[in-house]
Amino acid sequence: MKIVVLDGYTENPGDLSWEGLEQLGELTVYARSSLTDERETIARIGDADIVFTNKTPISKTVLEACPKLKFISVLATGYNVVDCGCAKERGIPVSNVPTYGTASVGQFAIGLLLEICHHIGHHDQSVHSGAWERCQDWCYWDYPLIELDGKTLGVIGFGRIGQTTGKIAKAMGMEVLAYDNFPSDAGRAIASYVELDTLLARSDVIAVHCPLFPETQGIINRDNIAKMKDGVILINNSRGPLVVEQDLADALNSGKVAAAGLDVVSTEPIQGDNPLLKAKNCIITPHISWAPKESRQRIMDCSVSNVKAFLEGSPVNVVNGL
Repeated sequence: MKIVVLDGYTENPGDLSWEGLEQLGELTVYARSSLTDERETIARIGDADIVFTNKTPISKTVLEACPKLKFISVLATGYNVVDCGCAKERGIPVSNVPTYGTASVGQFAIGLLLEICHHIGHHDQSVHSGAWERCQDWCYWDYPLIELDGKTLGVIGFGRIGQTTGKIAKAMGMEVLAYDNFPSDAGRAIASYVELDTLLARSDVIAVHCPLFPETQGIINRDNIAKMKDGVILINNSRGPLVVEQDLADALNSGKVAAAGLDVVSTEPIQGDNPLLKAKNCIITPHISWAPKESRQRIMDCSVSNVKAFLEGSPVNVVNGL
């Protein structure tokens, strides 16, 4: 049984072990693969039976050129890098890792919000540069500081991660509103479900936690921003294309949106012409909400389980209906 990992570095830069997969077959791990060179991907898969990918696309062309491939597992929750329809036609199950980052992504969303509220990084740097030592007062702050108690958080997409963000916000004294197509009792214990327009109008902070589907792409756009409160704060560590980036940049520069905390952008790595790079009050981190070691270990454990289940004839976490 030949197993190939196409892009394993971000999952395991050296602090985890591939031993679980090594025990299941002849394992080849590539740290990185081209995201655009299908010939390289085809050559690396070769005659493998099982392939793992994180962000390396597995297209119809790749699938047709690798006839021995029997199973695909994604080292992530999102699986849009795989042509799942073609894989299904060829009888190849595609599995993902559905729940590994719930705690870390929710925690990171609140981390972005707290940085916006307190500018902790900036004030730490200012102290180390001598500004406090030179200060004539016993303390100072270079930005307005924001208390969240009593304010309203609106969460667009109230699944596991959205609910985790909501729980933390509620513990800080915030009222939580939620917009989701599938309300649940677990969600009702945390938030009040409302229509999207109501959430946009009432929220002091809006966190985007919905999946990227055709109907959610660009959900943060000029028209919806116009429905928000003046001075709203936006948090997105879900998917970059949920935001129309020029529209958000314009709103930041005008002050309609007071600040944004983003861990994702439309093209990753970010490109130099992204308008958000020059927008006012915009924190951007390099898509690391998912990356604590604990979360990555869960990815590894689930990935091993995905292969074991496939080898036993009962694949799990299958996303393409096989």
